[in-house]
Amino acid sequence: MRLPGNPKIAARPSGLRRGLTALAQAANGVAIAANITGTLVVLGLVLVVNYDIVARGLFNRPFHGAVELVQFAMVLIVFLQLPDVIRVERLMRSDGFLVLVGMRYPRVELAMRRAIDALSFVLMTLIAIAIFPEFIKMWETQDYFGIPGVFTAPWWPIKLTILFGTTLCAAIFILKAIKPAPPTPDLPTMEQP
Repeated sequence: MRLPGNPKIAARPSGLRRGLTALAQAANGVAIAANITGTLVVLGLVLVVNYDIVARGLFNRPFHGAVELVQFAMVLIVFLQLPDVIRVERLMRSDGFLVLVGMRYPRVELAMRRAIDALSFVLMTLIAIAIFPEFIKMWETQDYFGIPGVFTAPWWPIKLTILFGTTLCAAIFILKAIKPAPPTPDLPTMEQP
C-alpha cells in the first residue's frame, strides 16, 4: 500500500493487520509442531506393526494390543496433522469452480473462499464444542478401551487430541477468512495510451 502524494513511501501495516499476522504465525507454528508430532506417531506405528509382524511370524509371539494401538494412533495422526494440511491448503476439496470464477472475477473467488473458510470455522468449532464434554467425562472417569489384562489405554488422550486439532483448525480457518485481501495489481485504465 502506498501513501497518496509520495509513491516512494510505503505505508506501515495497521495494528490490526500486524496482530492478525502474529496470530496466524503463532497458529501456523503450532500446526507445524502438531504435524511433526503426528509424523512421529506414524513412525512409531510403523515400528509397532513391523515388530508385530516379525514377532508373530518368526517367534509366534504377537505384540498384544497392536490392534488397539493402531486404532489409537490413527485418531492421533488425523487430528494432529489436519491443522497443517489446512494451513498449506492441501485439504482435499473440489475447487475447479473457484478457479474458473477466479480467472474472470478474482474478487468473487476471494469472497467465495472466505465464505468456505468461515463455514469450515463454524464446523470445526461445533466439533470442538461437542467433544469438550466428552473429554471432561473421560478425564474424570478415567475410562479406557482395550482388553483388561492384555492392553488398555485411557480414552482422554484421544478426546484431548480431537479437541486440540479441531480448535486449531477453527483458529486457522477464521484467520484465513478474515485476513486482509492481497493487493491487486493496478489495472490499465481507458485513459492510458
